[in-house]
Amino acid sequence: MKNQRLIALSSRLAEKANKFIIAELRKCKLSDIAPSHGDIFNLLFDGNAYEMSEIAKKIHRTKPTVTVLVEKLEKSGYVQRIKSDADARFTRVSLTEKGFELKPMFEMISRDLNELAYRGVQEEEALLLEKLLEKAIVNFEKQE
Repeated sequence: MKNQRLIALSSRLAEKANKFIIAELRKCKLSDIAPSHGDIFNLLFDGNAYEMSEIAKKIHRTKPTVTVLVEKLEKSGYVQRIKSDADARFTRVSLTEKGFELKPMFEMISRDLNELAYRGVQEEEALLLEKLLEKAIVNFEKQE
């Protein structure tokens, strides 16, 4: 295979997207939130509470990583932990009112991010690009 820049290009794209997100969060005066928190917010915006292991599985992160991210969000008042009545070993995480207030800003940042990323890209090109990236991800998941 001649062109082997998939990983390099994907990394550069992720870096550019993270810089964009950080700049937009700063404009919204949200310096206590990082791009890595986005997946947790997007999951919890559905109004449900999830166990840490559920969150980790749904956002494709390790449980220790999710624990660190949730701890930071909890300290900032965006999420709360709820101990299970049935089994104290299990804790569920949900958004607080302060966390839910961020939904319009997250939707705006996400919309602007996608508009920028897909600018000049035709519908069929976008579908092909997404399909190919998903194939590459599955290839790595088969190795795990």
